Amino acid sequence: MSYTALYRKYRPATFDEVVGQDHITKTLRNQIMSGRVGHAYLFNGGRGTGKTSSAKILARAINCLNPEDGNPCNECDICKAALNGSLTDIVEMDAASNNSVEDIRSIRDEVNFLPTVAKYRVYIIDEVHMLSIGAFNALLKTLEEPPEHVKFILATTEPQKLPATILSRCQRFDYKKLSSEYIKKRLNYICEADNINIDDDALNTISVLAEGAMRDGISILERCLQEDSDKITNEMVKNLVGLPKLESVNKIINNILDYNIEESIQSVNDVLEDGKDIQNLIWEIIKYTKDILVYKTTNHIDIYNEEEVAKINALAEKTTKERLLDTIFYLSELSNELRMTTQKTILFQVGIMKLCNKNLKSEEHKNTIDQTPMEVQSVAISEDIENRISNIENKLQRTINAVQKLLNNIQVINNSAKNVENSQEKKTNNVNRSASNNQNLKNLLTTQTSNVNVDAWPKIVSSIKESGKVMLYSNLANSKAYELNDMTIGISFPDGLTPFGKSVIAMSENLSELTKLVSTQYGKTMQIRLIENTNEKSEDSGIDSIMNDLDLPINIID
Repeated sequence: MSYTALYRKYRPATFDEVVGQDHITKTLRNQIMSGRVGHAYLFNGGRGTGKTSSAKILARAINCLNPEDGNPCNECDICKAALNGSLTDIVEMDAASNNSVEDIRSIRDEVNFLPTVAKYRVYIIDEVHMLSIGAFNALLKTLEEPPEHVKFILATTEPQKLPATILSRCQRFDYKKLSSEYIKKRLNYICEADNINIDDDALNTISVLAEGAMRDGISILERCLQEDSDKITNEMVKNLVGLPKLESVNKIINNILDYNIEESIQSVNDVLEDGKDIQNLIWEIIKYTKDILVYKTTNHIDIYNEEEVAKINALAEKTTKERLLDTIFYLSELSNELRMTTQKTILFQVGIMKLCNKNLKSEEHKNTIDQTPMEVQSVAISEDIENRISNIENKLQRTINAVQKLLNNIQVINNSAKNVENSQEKKTNNVNRSASNNQNLKNLLTTQTSNVNVDAWPKIVSSIKESGKVMLYSNLANSKAYELNDMTIGISFPDGLTPFGKSVIAMSENLSELTKLVSTQYGKTMQIRLIENTNEKSEDSGIDSIMNDLDLPINIID
């Protein structure tokens, strides 16, 4: 009998076995039980999260002769034929290799024929974002109005590449990354079912290395089975994937935090001489530093045992959150640089030396490595913006001086004509009109700048913390939110916003999460705007000061 890979052998056979996607499987089961199955579905999510497995289960469930609570029975003739791949009414197509117009046209011609055995003809198109524009156009009409006996299930990791016309015709389900706990639970089940002897620490390590993808975790477990050993240990897992020992990583970070250049380089060289990959070493250092930051912020950390937590606590007490954030940011930039050089060891050692420099600040971290063309361009753009702001400030100052000079001349004329009744009356009218305009301006500015605090903002920030997004939470912990208008929420930072903090918040997945949470609170789509200058009082007083000094109507153009 031929060998079957573990991820295929233990592929979920029912919705109940799909791990960590209850928000999707519950809806699909309810649709099947109520007989309200849609004609087109789009399953979106990262690799190894259960998209294809769910598609196969759904295809069997809607054709099953004896469904059970929305699940296929996997015992009837239809289910058995689908499981062994002999059922021609369920068609699986890989759009990565079948992405032409002709491939889709063949489907368009086939849908007119009734199913041979099953109730529905089901087309599962995996990696659908790989279809060509012509293929999407050929699919569009069929997807919109397919025959009653045809169902489409599309799966993709990049839904943004799909045309809006396709997206609007599908019921979309977003599969989320799996937590380490879910992955560990499933791996433990597989080990028990397959009589695999494995340490609990090894299971923890594999579940973390999977990074939210169940299939990746199962693949790592299967690689460990190839080793000639009666038991899978944590050290075996780390050696297999090229990860350094936890003690080595702890020693490196400890020396960095102590600014000990010699010991840092020596501990790094010891790991590299042991044959460990530099990229994996950086990844481990970044991850361990992140864990120290999490522990320092929440006083809690999973995965590690008591002895390891004690070591993390010792490191957390000797440094600050800012130093840890700077280290993570710097090493991330260094990791990107190493991908573009052949002298990885030298560049890595120099980077470690710079981390041990007490005078190295977070702003200087960006310039400690030779800049790439993109970084040079970014710096040039920043300098250009600063020059433009400086020019605008100079022009504004010259304008204020000219207006002041004009006011002085007006004052002289008014003094010389103060005994003329008509001139005095005209001057009074001008002053009244100016005061009225100034009051209107002040009202306008007050309307534009008076923002309404968002009462739900602390709850939103708290939910971000509970979801495990520590980096995002740490940068939003002391922030405030204001309603700029009926479509925009502004986030201000009384303590200031570092460039790294801004980059963390501006990450697409973090910004998307913020927008989603705020929009949920308001019950409509809202936009997020970061406000770095939060000194509102000084801004208001500055406006009043200019108005009082000029005493003239001013038009402000934004």
